[in-house]
Amino acid sequence: MAAKVRRNDTVEVMSGKDRGRRGDVRSVVTSSNRLLVGGVNMVKKHRRARSANEPSQIIEIESPIHASNVRVVCRSCDQAARVGFRVLEDGRKVRYCKRCDEAID
Repeated sequence: MAAKVRRNDTVEVMSGKDRGRRGDVRSVVTSSNRLLVGGVNMVKKHRRARSANEPSQIIEIESPIHASNVRVVCRSCDQAARVGFRVLEDGRKVRYCKRCDEAID
């Protein structure tokens, strides 16, 4: 089955603590249906000191977010929209924005 959200797509978070924020998809984890979105779902991780000259620290990293909580932002209408699939005359299968009916890719 084709993916509705792909790497390098701009998405908008629809639910959760980061609702309304936009970011680019950095990676897709297909087994758990999760996405790693840049600047969204930041969590703090405590890292132990690995050596005597490297101190322990608290770092902020992005955590994966479930794909059902985001929508793809259409380039033509610049709004978060649902994605559909359409087969063109030449046999290619493309995604399209259900809001403005324009092809996404």
